[in-house]
Amino acid sequence: MILNMLICLISDIHGNLPALEIVLKQTKAVDLYLSLGDVVNYAPWSNECVDLLDALNNKILLLGNHEENFLKREYAGDNPIAKYFHDFCIKTFNRFEAIGQYQKEFKIEGYHIIHTIDNKIIFADSDIILSQNSIVGHSHKQYICEKQNFKLINPGSVGQNRSFINIINYMIWDTEKNDFQCFSIKYNVQFVIDKMIEMNYPENCINYYQKKQKA
Repeated sequence: MILNMLICLISDIHGNLPALEIVLKQTKAVDLYLSLGDVVNYAPWSNECVDLLDALNNKILLLGNHEENFLKREYAGDNPIAKYFHDFCIKTFNRFEAIGQYQKEFKIEGYHIIHTIDNKIIFADSDIILSQNSIVGHSHKQYICEKQNFKLINPGSVGQNRSFINIINYMIWDTEKNDFQCFSIKYNVQFVIDKMIEMNYPENCINYYQKKQKA
């Protein structure tokens, strides 16, 4: 049986509460929020983003690599700027029990939904073999494509767009029509930067946000 639902696909919020609030305000009519992980790290509101998602009645919350890092209290990657952010943000994070409940994966309507596949950063042009329709996050790039006659979907990043930090990405999935609508919203990220300055983030972290804005 095909479900008749509107699902809001969000991913890679990365502690950006203002961006998350914008998405939730614009998607009140959806039946389900499906978060693909990486709610935490980078922007100043990891605790608050975890709380806001947890307060939703209609949600599925998946585990991302940054939740895994927080749970281990150690950054496991090789990105130096991500480690700077991790080491700074984890000092004030205390919602470990909540993120420890996040699911690893989820399946609905013939789609396998997971933060990423084989720990890879997957783009639309990535060389990857699929065995089923898949919805992933992690790359912070929004796309819809096909590989081996399977759909590959990435809603992009709510809070830390890889190209332009002041662009919010998410998707609305109409399960009855199997239709994915992409959304890109420009917003004022200066509030986030000002908060980072107020909290004495490392200078290279602040510069990372300042240099990635779309005019």
